Order: sequence, then structure tokens, then C-alpha cells
Amino acid sequence: MANTQFPQATYRFDPYKNFKFIVSWDGKPVAGVSKVGGLTRTTQVVSHREGGDPSLTRKSPGQTDYGPITLERGVTHDPEFETWANKVWTLGNAVGNEVSLQQFRKNITITLLNEAGQPEIAYNVLNCWVSEYTAMADLDSSGNAVLIQSLTLQHEGWQRDPGLAAPTEPSF
Repeated sequence: MANTQFPQATYRFDPYKNFKFIVSWDGKPVAGVSKVGGLTRTTQVVSHREGGDPSLTRKSPGQTDYGPITLERGVTHDPEFETWANKVWTLGNAVGNEVSLQQFRKNITITLLNEAGQPEIAYNVLNCWVSEYTAMADLDSSGNAVLIQSLTLQHEGWQRDPGLAAPTEPSF
């Protein structure tokens, strides 16, 4: 039975899984990202009343705000998280030079892959900058887990990449 509501994806009825993705910035994938916080957008509601109708409140859209995104990965020797975080704050620089806002914003791309590892959907997140950096999470001598580092990114919005068309999945 063909999916007539979405003719470009007639072969796929199953939703995509949340465990196959790639995060990229500066034109290259970032190593080891294991978790990405969701993309959220909230638009405030502006309530107003008309003078001739005191019993009815009308609502219209106000300012839109985009929620921060958190990226997590296991601690490795790859310095990408720390290098980006240091563009906003570096302890130990001379007094007054702790912050270097030159090139501290980056556009990132979050690409969702299908089960065959093919890019299906991509979101471009605009003008991101690091508002929180965790170099390493809590240490626990009785634990049995991967040591995690994280970035919290503030940004100015996201948009779906319209140029990424659904590929033909291979049949085995």
C-alpha cells in the first residue's frame, strides 16, 4: 500500500530512530557526540481585548525564543569542545583578556541518518555559542560508565535543510 499523504517517501512508514545522527561544525563531523538535546521553539502569547467587546480576550503571537541545545560526548583527546568553549572564556589569560569574541559563533548541522546510515533529515542551527561547558562530569570510583563532557549552546534559531531529499534506501 502506497503512502499517498507523503508521495516522496512511499516506501517508509516507520518513524526515524533517535540513535543515528551526526553533528557537524566548521564543515566537518565532531567526534564522539553521543547525545543532542532537542530543538525547541517557544512563541509567547500576547493577549489583548477590543474596547467594544470586554468579555472576549484575543490572542496573537509575540516574540519567539529558541531553547538551548546540549551536546554530550565521552571525554577523549579531541579538543573541539574545549577549543570552542575557550573562545568565550579562558581562565589564566591576562586580566581583561579572558574573553575573545572573535569567531565565537558557529553554525552547526544536525543530520539524522536512516538505518542504512544515509542522511535523511538535517537541521542547520544558526549563530551558536557556548554558554556552559562541562570538561568532565562527576567522577565515581565505584562507577562503571563513560566519562562525559558537555556543551550548552545558545543560538538564534534553526531551520530544516530543504536541499536534503530522502534517499532511496538499499534493499538487501
